Amino acid sequence: MQVKVNRTLYILSLIGAFLLGVCLVGSIFLIRDDGPGHPSNSMSGDDKFSILKSYVDQYYLGDYDEYKMMEEAYKGYIKGLDDPYSQYMDPEEYKSFMVSAMGSYSGVGITFTQDENGNMLVLEVTKDSPAERAGIEPGDFLLTIDGEVYENTDEMATKIRGEEGTAVTIEYSRDGEVKKVKMIREQINQVSVEYEMLDGNIGYIKVSSFIDDTSEDFDKALNNLQKKKAKGLVLDLRDNGGGLVDESVDIADHFLDEGVVCYTEDKAGNTDSYEAKDGKTDIPTVILINGNSASASEILAGALKDNGYTLVGEKSFGKGVIQSTVELKDGSALKLTIMQYLSPDKNVIHKKGIKPDVKIKDKEKTEKDEQLDKALEVLGKQ
Repeated sequence: MQVKVNRTLYILSLIGAFLLGVCLVGSIFLIRDDGPGHPSNSMSGDDKFSILKSYVDQYYLGDYDEYKMMEEAYKGYIKGLDDPYSQYMDPEEYKSFMVSAMGSYSGVGITFTQDENGNMLVLEVTKDSPAERAGIEPGDFLLTIDGEVYENTDEMATKIRGEEGTAVTIEYSRDGEVKKVKMIREQINQVSVEYEMLDGNIGYIKVSSFIDDTSEDFDKALNNLQKKKAKGLVLDLRDNGGGLVDESVDIADHFLDEGVVCYTEDKAGNTDSYEAKDGKTDIPTVILINGNSASASEILAGALKDNGYTLVGEKSFGKGVIQSTVELKDGSALKLTIMQYLSPDKNVIHKKGIKPDVKIKDKEKTEKDEQLDKALEVLGKQ
């Protein structure tokens, strides 16, 4: 049976709906607020928030967790800075962040950074870790964690970490091929300093990050090589994404006489400095850097370059800003970019990086380490 619609009644119904301030379009109601209290374009953020909250409270059909909504609002507010290094962390995320800074955590054993294109690049895979056993390698790109995409390194790291014995699924790509692996989290004890004596009594120290006790471990490595009569030293800062500034300054102190390690400058133009104490090692030293040497490793590399040491490799990443982390009363925290740092010669590093004195790439298709070989060659001439 065909039903005829009274066109006049339909039009009047729509007019009535608009007069009531509610327009029905398909299955969407447009709620209009044209009364005396209608907000102008100059309404404050508090006014807008109150309006949004009142609409949710009055009209939202389902159940909702207001605490969760507020946590997401805080994250979104800081995200609006468009600064990849600033972040609001809820209590769980902050706890995970602090644990990782101590060098021991439950996870899968991946160290990664965000490259200039925003991709999450794997820098290092811990030996005998779930990630190594699953086949993840340096140079891979992390895509999703448990199916979710993350734009912030700290958020992604928090999701990779978790309770020991729990599972996490990571999707990553290598040479354009996408792979997915499921791993069980384990206790990971991060080793940030490794060293050995190379041929010709040349010491080699690799510093992969600056975590709690990195400078202490560096002391032990350097002292051990000195006892073995090392004639020269290669300090490898390649793929070091940074970490605790104080740890990198303490290491710089081994190579500098009394003076400035780096300057800091805040938004008001006020400057301060990190200082080295008198007394340095007399071992000839060459430093290795590459495009993944960032932040605290650039503080160290910049200080040594300005004081006459030779840098070999490729231009560093160019993260020349420092974040301060403030813990809030409820256990959450704000990590905020508050300063930029400058080299002893007051060279800006942020978005510029540090250029090596001897530029050379490491060829991926060869088993040789061309950059290390060049550093040894330069050291031999000293």
